[in-house]
Amino acid sequence: MRNVFSGPAARWALIGGLALATVAAFGYVGGWLAPRRLTPQRLVDTLQNNGGLHPGYRRNHAKGVCVAGWFEGNGAARAYSTAAVFDRVRTPVIGRFAIPGGNPYAPDGSVPIRSMALRLNLPDGEQWRTGMNAMPVFPVSTPQAFYEQALAGRPDPATGKPDPARLAAFFAAHPEAAAFRAWAKQAKPSASYATERYDSINAFYLVDAQGGRHAVRWAMLPQASDARPGPAGDPDYLDRDLQQRLAQGPQRWTLRITFAAPGDPIDDAARAWPADRKSIDAGTLVIDRMQPQDSGPCRDVNYDPTVLPAGIEPSADPLLATRSAAYADSYLRRTAEEAHLPGTARAATETAR
Repeated sequence: MRNVFSGPAARWALIGGLALATVAAFGYVGGWLAPRRLTPQRLVDTLQNNGGLHPGYRRNHAKGVCVAGWFEGNGAARAYSTAAVFDRVRTPVIGRFAIPGGNPYAPDGSVPIRSMALRLNLPDGEQWRTGMNAMPVFPVSTPQAFYEQALAGRPDPATGKPDPARLAAFFAAHPEAAAFRAWAKQAKPSASYATERYDSINAFYLVDAQGGRHAVRWAMLPQASDARPGPAGDPDYLDRDLQQRLAQGPQRWTLRITFAAPGDPIDDAARAWPADRKSIDAGTLVIDRMQPQDSGPCRDVNYDPTVLPAGIEPSADPLLATRSAAYADSYLRRTAEEAHLPGTARAATETAR
């Protein structure tokens, strides 16, 4: 496989392109911004223009696969949250693995980021939806900065790639992206969804029985340890790798919850917390089966990260509200398109609420 990190221009183009694809997972604009400045529709239009129109597919993370299994709580988080999912119980999960970008035919090795989205169905009818990515921080702090980056990352019609000079100018004006850029320079595409760590990146609050609020971020840590680079020359290895692993047995991740200390940035996803912060392991995610995304149960799920059970609350991070608003817009577009695609059958029991 050619080294895409070689040369200054190629490096800028790769960093900008992967940052754009990644922030598309998070950097959606909520309706609370002035309509003439930014709206969910305007931003989704920009993502669609950048990634191309593929009817029936998500406008970002278009290439993916449905998975299912359960989460088994161990009781360790019950002192910090009343959410029933943290009891010593088994909670059914409908999930999705994907890579960033709006092209459902993109090579798996085109970006080094993988994503995990989950919907946990609690016994009382509540749901916990979460979308996580295999990266340590978010590139920018605000919806407006993301929109500016999306414009800077628009592919040049002549090359099909972002203009390195335009991206360089954007990053020069946004020093908060330094941590993400440093990570992106050394990141390489892995060969498996099962060996990735997936981080919430945004912060949330756990709420205990006394009403106490605890600022946290969480991550799914893989129990599989045979991480390796993706195979050269194979554009579709991730689904096949997962199928082979599941044929040998369920795949597992440990849910690790990390607590903020006084002074840590709660509402800024571009800033990491120090590595020495208190953390607990709250349970185990088990994935035991997969289905194609065009017919599997994840197809019609909107993985809005602000859909939370009692005992978990969103922080004031503006990217959370923006994700919710534009996920809804993207969902309406693709489901309307699916209804008009030949041979498409709607699965009413799995529609997102």
